[in-house]
Amino acid sequence: MSDSEKGDWQNTTIDSAQAKKNPETALAVKKITSLRQSIDNVDTAIVSLLAERFKYTSQVGVLKARAGFAPADYQREDHQITRLRRIAIEAGLDPEIAEMYREFVVTEAKRRHRRIADAGGDPGVLDVFA
Repeated sequence: MSDSEKGDWQNTTIDSAQAKKNPETALAVKKITSLRQSIDNVDTAIVSLLAERFKYTSQVGVLKARAGFAPADYQREDHQITRLRRIAIEAGLDPEIAEMYREFVVTEAKRRHRRIADAGGDPGVLDVFA
């Protein structure tokens, strides 16, 4: 496949007129539409679960700040690396993806914990609607 063909393929959209003319294209369009709905459903679940996860980590941040603990817990992070990599492998997911996820959530949780600590243990500093 030439670069120009590759570029065209990467920039295509689903053409309903083409689908009407070709049964194979119509079937592909139907399958793509169904898969995209499933992807959208998974994305919704992931974002909702992330919101719930960060509610819990914010509570941890409040408790750490009030107790005078540091935002980071490296022993916990090491445990999480091992645990998430194992879960990824068992689920058939590249463990590097699990590592990227862990890096994101740990970095964000520590950032949020620092903000809570800087605010004297006030979790209100994380209110996205404030």
